[in-house]
Amino acid sequence: MKQAIRKSNFILIFLIFISQAAIAQFSVDAQLRARGEVRDGYQKINPEDASPAVLVSQRTRLAFTYEMPRLKLKIVPQDVRLWGDQAKLSATGVGDNPSLDLYEAYAELRISELLSISAGRQELIYDNGRMLGNRNWNQNGISYDALVLKYRRDGWKIDAGASWNTLSEASYGNLYPKARIKSLNYLWINKKVSEKLNLSFLHISSGYTKTDTTDPINFRHTSGFYGNYSGEALNFMGNAYYQYGKNRDGNKLNAMLIEAEISLKTGKLTPGAGISYLSGNDKTPGPDETDKLFDPLYGNRHGFNGAMDYFTNYPVQTRQGGLADYYLWLDYKFSKKVSVRNTVHFFNLAMTNPGTPDDKALGFENDLILKYRFSEWGNLESGYIFFNPTETLKEIQQTNSDNFNQFFYIQLTLTPNLFKQTNSPLK
Repeated sequence: MKQAIRKSNFILIFLIFISQAAIAQFSVDAQLRARGEVRDGYQKINPEDASPAVLVSQRTRLAFTYEMPRLKLKIVPQDVRLWGDQAKLSATGVGDNPSLDLYEAYAELRISELLSISAGRQELIYDNGRMLGNRNWNQNGISYDALVLKYRRDGWKIDAGASWNTLSEASYGNLYPKARIKSLNYLWINKKVSEKLNLSFLHISSGYTKTDTTDPINFRHTSGFYGNYSGEALNFMGNAYYQYGKNRDGNKLNAMLIEAEISLKTGKLTPGAGISYLSGNDKTPGPDETDKLFDPLYGNRHGFNGAMDYFTNYPVQTRQGGLADYYLWLDYKFSKKVSVRNTVHFFNLAMTNPGTPDDKALGFENDLILKYRFSEWGNLESGYIFFNPTETLKEIQQTNSDNFNQFFYIQLTLTPNLFKQTNSPLK
């Protein structure tokens, strides 16, 4: 009798598996992105008599995705390299650096029509990526080891995620580098109010160990709102975040980030304007003093505050002063495939302090970006950027160089689908 029951259970499980597999989908997608760069003052003012750096970097990814009605598996191996970065050459002239790793490897289980849960290494991209993003400009990108619970219903999207990071399988203690987030926890609530209006609330609690050799964790709390209105002509985006709790060193926090931009589409031409304000310190915070410098956590950097990337590490690059970025842009679409955008940035310190000059002006940047999408699976992008620094920025970077600072790049991105198998539902 028991043997018969076991056989019937086996047959039932087998039939369930077959029925699920019959409506499963499997696809293999590739991404190859190569970027050539001429750096002549990129990220930092050029020293006197320095020659431009010329380099080519490449990202190669394969995405394996398997989906059934209640399960999704995704595995994305990635190789990132500079052309010619071999660590050593053998007698036959062959050598390489170990640069192959897993960018994503997660499973998503659908608990019901409303709920699902994903676990593993995965991208976390919310709203415009300002606080949690994939940092896609960097060839390595960024993904997270996290557990995420997802709710979807009637235009509502709610995600609750958590991660706990360690460096080794220790027998005791929870040591971790203080420069990296030990514990990341967040709640995201999004509502699609209409076809044109989208609103979100995001709260993040990010924990850091006070030192590399101690366990106690200080938590920085970030709460804020994001809104995006996309009309036929008028477009508006805005976000505002407030930080409280404690910073890495245990200082109390009182910091904010406010950003807004507006654009008006008139035929093929779209002018726009925006402002980004990241609060800073009027004095370097000591023990028991409040830290007013905002930290964008794991948000994208390159897409904000200019493509020259002079302002991505705010404590160092502004000497705790924070940043105010006033910018204007003009976008022109030659066709559905070709567009060009020119953006001008005017940078200032948000606050001055004993570590900065009294003059807040940091400089002027111009970004000229050309994009050409030649197919659904391929596009070409090129940019020419230059930066004119002030004496304030020169003093912050501790240089007297009067060199012209410029940056040029050309980037090819190919994203073809290599294989896709879709089975029809059983009848």
